[in-house]
Amino acid sequence: QVQLVESGGGLVQAGGSLRLSCAASGSKLSINTMAWYRQAPGKQRELVAVITSGGTINYADPVKGRFTISRDNAKSTVYLQMNSLKPEDTAVYYCNFRATIWSIDYWGQGTQVTVSS
Repeated sequence: QVQLVESGGGLVQAGGSLRLSCAASGSKLSINTMAWYRQAPGKQRELVAVITSGGTINYADPVKGRFTISRDNAKSTVYLQMNSLKPEDTAVYYCNFRATIWSIDYWGQGTQVTVSS
């Protein structure tokens, strides 16, 4: 069994910063991509950022230049540094790990990020 445990969400004023972390625990997992998604109330879940095992990174346009994704393979952990936060960044943020075998997806439980204006 693999579990993803997220941390780092919270309430912050516009212009502030937060750092999210997501670590895998349980069975050893060979991970291909690590990603962050978010879901705002009444909206569909959307991809925020993704990093491959080879280090290729992609960001959604709304967060380019403000968010930074990174990973520590030894710790099976992915991070999301969020700077210059805006009220429209308010959402529940989910981490996603895609295993190399069978491309199985694992999801974190979600962490609330609220940005006040």
